Amino acid sequence: MKPLTVFYHPNYAAPIGQHIMPIRKFALVADELRAWSDLAFVEPESVSAVDLLRVHTSEYVEAIRTGEPRALAESQKFPWSPQLFPSVCLTSGGCLAAARQALRDGVSAALVSGFHHACADHGEGFCTFNGLIVAADALLAAGEAQRIAVLDMDLHYGNGTTQLAASRAHVFALSIYGNDFANNVPFRDVTVRQHEDGANHRSFALPAGCDRTTLLRTMEDALPLLADFRPDLLLYQAGADPYREDPYSPLALDHDDLLARDEHVFAFARHHRIPIAWVLAGGYTEDVSKVVRVHVNTFAAWRAVFA
Repeated sequence: MKPLTVFYHPNYAAPIGQHIMPIRKFALVADELRAWSDLAFVEPESVSAVDLLRVHTSEYVEAIRTGEPRALAESQKFPWSPQLFPSVCLTSGGCLAAARQALRDGVSAALVSGFHHACADHGEGFCTFNGLIVAADALLAAGEAQRIAVLDMDLHYGNGTTQLAASRAHVFALSIYGNDFANNVPFRDVTVRQHEDGANHRSFALPAGCDRTTLLRTMEDALPLLADFRPDLLLYQAGADPYREDPYSPLALDHDDLLARDEHVFAFARHHRIPIAWVLAGGYTEDVSKVVRVHVNTFAAWRAVFA
């Protein structure tokens, strides 16, 4: 079997100081995986200004590049530094590279976040540029794919991806979430606010206390929507924050439950012959080794299904 191509660059991480977002987790996951003989690590190239400007406004891109206006440059809740812009150009580059590799090989991964809260004209929720939509638009522009689906299984509703998908007929976004998210605020209780689904963006809320049975039943109801879209590619945002010890999570899911989640996603993609590229997403448990274990388990799920 051909090794899985994994896109990683040490400069994914910009200096953000003491922060609830464990930016070092990407390096820690890479360190854990380097001993796996069936993985091939590749450093991606940065996305171009053209790639970013298909998705984000010039004012927002310039704010991230220069730091001014500072409120816009820090709208994603990261402190701005000169290293921020090159780092997020690389993370979007990793997402795009994994997407392209999956079209060739059937499956690929990037040790980045998809940054699903990033909107067209500002960032939110530790998300600067929306790498998922940057990748989708770049593939469409290059004629490499016509229909791209996003499966978002971060704990939080992917509001930025939804906003951007709404005006893009080539994208279908499916969010299965345990916290709603709007206006840079997470809502732990998914019953306290509602958002409208659309023709190409759908969502399924997980109730507080959600266990493996409820999670897999919800996935059985939701994933057929992806097959109905008949995508050329599936981008999978594999969040670590649904884990039961995460400070944001009201769910009752342990490491084995999230491993079962990932196996279910990969089995779905393989059954329907949909190329799949995945990225890492949120995870804020104080013991970062538990976050790393969720992400490493996603690779174990790939191996169980595809090897």
